[in-house]
Formats: sequence, structure tokens, C-alpha cells
Amino acid sequence: MIGSQKVACVIPARLQSTRFPKKMLISIKGKPLLQWVWEAAHTCTFFDTIVFATDSEEIGYLIKSFGGKYYMTSLDCPSGTDRLCELYQKGVINADIWVNWQGDEPFIRREMIADLLKSAPDKSCDLWTLKKKIASEQDVIAPNIVKVVCDIDENALYFSRSPIPFYRDPSVKKQEHFKHIGIYAYRKEALAKIANLSSCDLEKAEQLEQLRFLYNGMKIRVHETTFEVLGIDLPEHLAKAEAYVESGQHLV
Repeated sequence: MIGSQKVACVIPARLQSTRFPKKMLISIKGKPLLQWVWEAAHTCTFFDTIVFATDSEEIGYLIKSFGGKYYMTSLDCPSGTDRLCELYQKGVINADIWVNWQGDEPFIRREMIADLLKSAPDKSCDLWTLKKKIASEQDVIAPNIVKVVCDIDENALYFSRSPIPFYRDPSVKKQEHFKHIGIYAYRKEALAKIANLSSCDLEKAEQLEQLRFLYNGMKIRVHETTFEVLGIDLPEHLAKAEAYVESGQHLV
């Protein structure tokens, strides 16, 4: 809870991933991926509710094996946000703020959640997310790393897979670039609005759902974090995750 506002953490976990099928059923060092996420979420004192949103009874059975709770959502949900919207519309969770913590992000830290929600009492924005400084020029140009630019109040102006800002004049001193960290928190009113929004051309072009929110006039507050994420998007990321655990970095 933040002040008088109840906070729910919803962990979307769909069975069929295009790039890594059934990744939600894998284990890291003998512990299910989803249990890593569930245990990490329980270190955050903000959350009044922690649940999974899945489209698979097989995943549900796994969740029950380590004491988690889940709700079934439609196979047709194209994103985690849509699963949150479905649960909101069903009225199964009572919360003012909904955090979308993806099921393939086992190493998000409680400090990052604190960064995410630090302006939650300010009701001038609809949702929150995170950004981190990019240290590598290679990451600036990498299309799989989403970049974000913000206004003076740290509200998002645009997200892109291209380098933004683009420097037309090479002699101009370059400012810092930021990558988007894909964890969100939504006001319940924002979820109610998003549930009725249609996809826009910008979203289709970049394949970034947050552009649908901006296109429709929603305000996204982007807080900076100094912490890195290590998501499981591809099969080769599993080895990196196990090496990360072996190193003990997840405990630092």
C-alpha cells in the first residue's frame, strides 16, 4: 500500500512464446522461473496482492506447486497489459494501482519497484515505467533495445527501437541515451481506458504497445533506475541467468 492506495502486482505468464516456447515452465538452477519472480515480488513491501495471470492450466499447476495464486485469462490476450485489463474488467482484484511484472523477469529488485512507484501519490499521470542510462553505443543502435525520450517533468515523449534523439549534426555534443525497462504500473482508471483503445499505426510500426497509450493522450511518467534487468527472452538467456545466480549478483 502507498498511503491509502492499494497496490496489486500481477505477473502475466502465457504458455506459448514465439521466441522461446513454453519458457514459463523452465527452471533456473532447479527453481521454476515463475517461483523466482513470485519470491522477488514478495520482497516488495508495497504490494497488497500478488497474483499470476495465465492462459494455461499447466502453468497454473506449476504456480500452485510453490504456493502462488493465479487467475485464468484469455488465450487471445496479445500482451501482459491486456491480461491486467481482463482481470480489472472481471473485478477479481481490488487495487488502485496495478503493477505489471512480466513472468520472464526474475531478477527485478525491490529498489526498482520503489523507483517505479515513487511518484504514485501524484495523480497527474496515468502510468509509470522505468528507464536506465545506456552505456554502450552498440546498445543505442540495437533495435531490440527500446529507447525513450522524456520532457522536463520526466513524462515520456516517445519510445523507439531507433536511436532517439538522432543527431543530424555530428559536431553537436551528444546527450545521454536511455533504454526503456519494461515494467509498468497503472492507475485503475488507466486500465479501464486502455481496455477500450484500438491499436494505432505507431504501435504497429514499432511493435510497442506504449505508443498506443501516448497516441491516445495518456501520460507516462518515466523514472530512472540504476539497476539492470536480465530477462529470459531467448533460450540462450537461460545460461546467462544461471551464471548470474551462480555469481551471487542477485543477492547484492
